[in-house]
Amino acid sequence: MAQYQNFFTQVQVRSTIYPGIPIQPGIWVRTSEGRFNYWLGKIGDAQVGPVYLGFLGLASIACGIVAIEIIGLNMMASVNWSPIEFVRQLPWLSLEPPKPEYGISFPPLQEGGWWLMAGFFLTTSILLWWGRTYRRARALGMGTHVSWAFAAAIWLYLVLGFIRPLLMGHFSEAVPFGIFPHLDWTNNFSITHGNLFYNPFHMLSIAFLYGSALLFAMHGATILAVSRYGGEREIEQIVDRGTALERAALFWRWTMGFNATAESIHRWAWWFAVLCPLTGGIGILLSGTVVDNWFDWGVKHGLALPR
Repeated sequence: MAQYQNFFTQVQVRSTIYPGIPIQPGIWVRTSEGRFNYWLGKIGDAQVGPVYLGFLGLASIACGIVAIEIIGLNMMASVNWSPIEFVRQLPWLSLEPPKPEYGISFPPLQEGGWWLMAGFFLTTSILLWWGRTYRRARALGMGTHVSWAFAAAIWLYLVLGFIRPLLMGHFSEAVPFGIFPHLDWTNNFSITHGNLFYNPFHMLSIAFLYGSALLFAMHGATILAVSRYGGEREIEQIVDRGTALERAALFWRWTMGFNATAESIHRWAWWFAVLCPLTGGIGILLSGTVVDNWFDWGVKHGLALPR
């Protein structure tokens, strides 16, 4: 008797490599022929490739490599070019933005110029990759939902490293490149502006963060719970009545009184996830430009008790 195979089984189906649907003529071809990977097959589709990079993909990777090289070599120089110290101190190493006295001008390389160059190439790399996601989606006849979700994250990135520093008048307000220095900047930013927790847009951002995590967990748990009935095969669930999705819907009606559809849960999760960086970016953008101290703002508007 044949048994339906899912994520939890040990059997992986193998067939000929599927190159994908034909693409319109006049653009670059996909590279490599593709292959199967057993361990990736444990967590997802076992087929790897073929890959389509195109001009935007190659340009994005090239700019990203330049940015990483600039950041990495500056970090190496800060530990006197010692590979051992580089590895040992890597979480604490950083490439700092220019000092306030340089404003928004281009400073000497050792005084923040390298940070500006790294930021330029990294931003260019990210924007080129966004263009790649948009063009690949259009080439496949898909919606561009992934690109606009990516754009929401890019918005927050640009606010932190470019838009707000421009409005403040100096690049020293931007985030340094580095792991712990980045965290230190976040902590100092909150202290400087009177506790970011009183920022209403920060509150919204956290609500959307927790909400998107909850929605994704609920959706993932529901589909895994009915995977024994083929719950992840959503097209079949439209015509196969009385199986996975109807059981899932009944479960949520029993427990919550209401259930999402296979379409609406994705729409909710998309909006919650996208609104997290959008509202977070607005909150950061208003800090120092419109509101200097969020605690005082909260006291004034009845959000916080006076000290």
